[in-house]
Amino acid sequence: MMKLPILLLMSQLFISSAYALDNVGDAVPIYSDDELIQLFEANQHLKKVKTDDCQLVQDIKARAERVESPSYQFLYGDMLAWGVCVDKDVEQGLYYMRAAAQQGLPVALEQLGRYYAQGVLLQQDKERAIPYLREAAALGNIKARLQLAELLVSDHGSPLDYEDAYRWLYQTTAANKSLYNQLSTLRRKLELRMPENIIARAKQRSSLW
Repeated sequence: MMKLPILLLMSQLFISSAYALDNVGDAVPIYSDDELIQLFEANQHLKKVKTDDCQLVQDIKARAERVESPSYQFLYGDMLAWGVCVDKDVEQGLYYMRAAAQQGLPVALEQLGRYYAQGVLLQQDKERAIPYLREAAALGNIKARLQLAELLVSDHGSPLDYEDAYRWLYQTTAANKSLYNQLSTLRRKLELRMPENIIARAKQRSSLW
């Protein structure tokens, strides 16, 4: 039988308070996963933590370390990597980013791929970036789809990835003219490297999704 203290610990981790209180009693709501995803997509998550006066650091850390929530692992990892509301620790930050990526969080996969591609926090290695970007692209991350295609048309990766990269670009809906132009340009560049029958197959498969 599970002992009472362990039950209490689990209760605190999984059914914790929805608010954190500052010194004057103002409540800051705990971030939901949906809210975090929106913040990640807008690259506003670190700014949000600072705007909330770093009140949720302990809660973020607990959700990353104990609950192992991928969205909180990524948030905490980014905080550590850039020293936002915590002491800067790049190695530990990357550890949590990788933990989130291993659970399939698209934004974590995309960021690690981008960091490898650009040499940010990590030794630049464009070939190593591709598996991260490929997985994020397969999960629908638009930034990863664009970056993967850019690497492929710059002679990185394998021609075996052309068809999937083309299909993902073909499936992506353009929210604005800038994105539409990016997608169109990269599709044309990939087409120059692909046999016509593979292009046709990629288009056909994209309509099935």
